[in-house]
Amino acid sequence: MLVGVDQKLDALPAVETARQEDVLRSLFDPERGAGFSAMKTVIGATDFMSGGGYYTLDDHPGDVSLKLFSIARDTGPTGEITFIKRARKYGSFILQAPMDYPPDWMLFDVKTNQDVNPKYYDVLAHYYLKYVQEYEKNGVSLDYLSQFNEPGAYTHISYAEIRDLLKNHVGPLFEKNHVKTRLQLSEDPTRRGARKNYPIVLDDPAARKYVASLPYHGYDFAMRKTPPTAQNGYNFEEFESIAELHKMYPDLPLWMTEVCYWNAGTPWMKPLPRLEFEDGDFWGKQIMADIEAGASGWTYWNMILDEQGGPELISPEHHDGPDNKQQPLVVINRKTRSVSYTGAFYYLAHFSKFVRPVSVHLGIDGSASDIRGVAFERPDGQYVVELINSRRGDATARVEWRGKSVVQTLPATSITTLLWSKT
Repeated sequence: MLVGVDQKLDALPAVETARQEDVLRSLFDPERGAGFSAMKTVIGATDFMSGGGYYTLDDHPGDVSLKLFSIARDTGPTGEITFIKRARKYGSFILQAPMDYPPDWMLFDVKTNQDVNPKYYDVLAHYYLKYVQEYEKNGVSLDYLSQFNEPGAYTHISYAEIRDLLKNHVGPLFEKNHVKTRLQLSEDPTRRGARKNYPIVLDDPAARKYVASLPYHGYDFAMRKTPPTAQNGYNFEEFESIAELHKMYPDLPLWMTEVCYWNAGTPWMKPLPRLEFEDGDFWGKQIMADIEAGASGWTYWNMILDEQGGPELISPEHHDGPDNKQQPLVVINRKTRSVSYTGAFYYLAHFSKFVRPVSVHLGIDGSASDIRGVAFERPDGQYVVELINSRRGDATARVEWRGKSVVQTLPATSITTLLWSKT
C-alpha cells in the first residue's frame, strides 16, 4: 500500500526556514511524521504553481529536435526538483509524473482543437524521454510517468490515440533506451471513466505490455448536489467500477492518484479551507473504499496551500481559470504565518505511517453501522487494522483474530489504528 500527496509545496516559503523543515518532517518522516510514501510531481505547468505563469519544457514552436528543451525552472528556488530533494531528506517515496499538456505547438490548435497532432507523436515521445533523463542528471529518479493527466479535461486526446501513442512511440522508445521509469496508462478524472475507457488501451496486447499500473482520479463525488456526511452516508457505487477493473486486469496495480475539494466542483464544501478534524472522515472512507475495491495506492491533491486555497495558476485556454481555490492537507496562512494540519492530513497519516509499502490487504468479516475497517499484514510481520467511527458518539469494536480478540473504544468521528505482532 502506498499513501501520499501531490508533491507541490507552493505556500511553504510563507514561513521561516526552521518551520518549513518542521512541516517537511511532519509530512515525510516515517518515525516523527506521516511518512508519506507516494508523491506526484508534474511535467510542466499544472493548476497550482508558485513559480509564475503557464509553461511547458519547450515553448519554442517547431523545435522538433528539442534543442531548446529545458527543466531550468524545475531546478529554481520554487522548482519541483528543489522541493523533491528537500522532502527526501526526511523520508523515501516513489515519484509519479503526469502531464496536463504538451507544448502548445504539438496540438492542432490550442484554441479550437487541443488534440495532439499525430505528426508530433514521435517528438512527444522524445519529450517524455528527455524529461526523465534530465531529471536523472539532476539527481531525481522518476519511478512512473503517466502520459496524460485527465485526458479530455486537459489535452483533448482520445484513449484510442493514447493507445497508439503508447504502443508505437513512447513504449518502444523507453524500451530502446533502457529507461527504468515505468509507464502508466494515463489518469481518467473519475472511477467510472477509468472502467469505461481503460480497456480501449489494455485490450490491445501491443499497448498493454508497456503499462505498469493504472492510475485514476476520484472526482465522481463532485457530481453530488449536497455534501456527503456521516449522517446521510456516501454513495459508494462508483467504487464498483474499480472492483470491476481489478477483476479484469488483476496483474496491473490500481492507484487512486488525485482527489480534493475545489470551489467550482464542490460548491457545497465552501468556504475553503476546512480545518475541522471531522472532515477527515470523508477522506478516510474514500481510502477504505478504494482499498476494498482493489487499489494499492492512494494520493491526495494538494499537499500545502495558503489560507486562500492557492496560489492557483490562471490560464483559461488551458482550463485553469480564476478562483480555482482548493483544499490542501496543510494550510499555511501568509498573513499570520500559522501552520494548520487538516482532518484529511491526520486520516491519511494513519494509513501512511502504519500501512507501510508492500503491506498486503487482508479481508475483514463483519460490519456495524457507520463503522468501517480494513486490515493489512506489514512486511515486518506485524498486523494493522484501521478503524473509522463515523458516529457522533463513541462506539465499541471487537476485533477477533485466530481465537484471540481485542475490544477497542472508538471515539466519536475518529480513526483508530491497531497494531500487533504475529506472536
